[in-house]
Amino acid sequence: MSMNNFGDDDPALSDADLEDLSLEMPALALLRDFARLLPDMPWFAELGNPIDKETRAIAHAYLDGLGFPEAGVARLASWDDATAAAESGDWNSGPWEAEESLRASLSTDLLEVLSEEAFEIGFTYVAAQAEEAVRNAAETSANIWALEDMEIAIAAAGAAMQAIHGAAIAIAAGAEEDHPFLLRLRLFERGRWPVGVAGLTFNIF
Repeated sequence: MSMNNFGDDDPALSDADLEDLSLEMPALALLRDFARLLPDMPWFAELGNPIDKETRAIAHAYLDGLGFPEAGVARLASWDDATAAAESGDWNSGPWEAEESLRASLSTDLLEVLSEEAFEIGFTYVAAQAEEAVRNAAETSANIWALEDMEIAIAAAGAAMQAIHGAAIAIAAGAEEDHPFLLRLRLFERGRWPVGVAGLTFNIF
């Protein structure tokens, strides 16, 4: 989409601009609707609690989508456990590489429906709707747990925002509901922090 500066010499959108805009509107509308749901999600409300059947099913579906069906799901019971899991995470592991491959594939699909500039506009709106709620929820949870070092809470909020970004790409690109990026966000939506896969264990706080 060409973003014109409207001056005396260019008083209106061209026909091509209007065509580009009309093609991008459905994807931007999806991002708008997605963004409006984010502030009301129960961010970090279930940290440390036993993992219920539905959450476990979502986690296994996520692992299947990444290509690691043999991995198990483990509950992290405290912020200390989450800190240790986050610090020991292998960011060059198979699951990490699988996510990066999915991200590259989605980005290619995305460019068929949105320009990079239009997606940046859409995601800026998404992030603005979510950021305060995510940050406040992480800080509230850390305070409830009497956490002294807030750095890990900041990391949790950052992980949530990263999951939102991935889900936004998936939604704008028209991915299926069982896409791993959407499933990862659903774990956050259930009040958890999916810290990551280490070895054959998916650690969830």
